[in-house]
Amino acid sequence: MGRTQDGFAQAIVTVVQKHAPGFRAGDGRDARVEHGKYLSLTCTVNAVSREQLDDLYRDLTSHPMVAMVL
Repeated sequence: MGRTQDGFAQAIVTVVQKHAPGFRAGDGRDARVEHGKYLSLTCTVNAVSREQLDDLYRDLTSHPMVAMVL
């Protein structure tokens, strides 16, 4: 989840694709929350290892456009 801003969704898709190369932008879904102030993205990947998930989580949580990762 992050503030609604130009390029947010594509930036997140790029990070996810780095760790899950088979992920396509159409594989996720988004929702605007709190009167459109934030954008929530759901990205579903088929993980092959705990290391892959940990690396993805670290990259997402350290991204400057990301407010929260669940």
